[in-house]
Amino acid sequence: MTKNLHLVLPVGTQVVTRRAVTTGAGVPICPAGAVGTVAAAPADYHHAYRVRLPSGAEVSLRRDELSIRKHEQAGVVGDADEVLRDHDLHAHVVYRCVTGSRAYGLEHDASDVDLRGVYLPPARLHWSLYGVPEQLENPAAEECYWELQKFLVLALKANPNILECLYTPLVLHAAPIVQELLAERHRVLSRMVYQTFNGYVLSQFKRLEADLRASGVPRWKHAMHLVRLLISGIATLREGHVPVRVEEHRDRLLAIKAGETTWDEVNAWRLSLHREFDAAYAATRLPERPDYPWANDYLVRARHGAVA
Repeated sequence: MTKNLHLVLPVGTQVVTRRAVTTGAGVPICPAGAVGTVAAAPADYHHAYRVRLPSGAEVSLRRDELSIRKHEQAGVVGDADEVLRDHDLHAHVVYRCVTGSRAYGLEHDASDVDLRGVYLPPARLHWSLYGVPEQLENPAAEECYWELQKFLVLALKANPNILECLYTPLVLHAAPIVQELLAERHRVLSRMVYQTFNGYVLSQFKRLEADLRASGVPRWKHAMHLVRLLISGIATLREGHVPVRVEEHRDRLLAIKAGETTWDEVNAWRLSLHREFDAAYAATRLPERPDYPWANDYLVRARHGAVA
């Protein structure tokens, strides 16, 4: 979503100055907005560039005093990436939780800590010409935060990752507006869990089988998580909440992950779970569709709270 401003620009890049440049005596050399070409690049972000102007003069400018010309021309309203760079959207994270193996009860000592959650951007920025990203990601830190509307839409569609965020027992931070959502999270559940979970597992198992035929080596970890997803979906239809932790199946699931189970055994368990899923769907008391009016009202109230 944001450009890497620490990337060193190569010699020859056309740039635009972001400030006026003068001599030591205060004589103007060029105004802000002047076009030039990188004549000499520094070894890192912290040192200055030498920029050659059309007049032949050269000036010394830091990276934050330059814009790449093609980026300037990309949008007359300004560069959204540049604007967003000046706002710490992570400061507006209103919900932070742990998902993944540590939430499932399938972790080991070296397991990553997968951080997920929600951010609620300030209305002034959200309503601006630049808008806001649908999610903030930091792959190196295993973090992902969805903008509130995106989070709600995915929850209403029974997205498994989002439902796990709502039901994980490992909550690190929940602002009051999210505490309300957690208290009413059953409103986003519906029989759509059956279609979403089942559909995803079926498509992914076809891919796993294709990979197995091509390489002869199953992706055991992925197979384990697909089986876990079926277990979770069955319990959701039966109990009306999403059981994130699956300790009772820990040994059997970890045996799949370790490749200690044959593919035929994994597939047999998977087919058995699909049959259980069908039976749970036939008997579930979940509504046909989630509570869309409540979700809409909740989002509008949250948006009002972001006005400053």
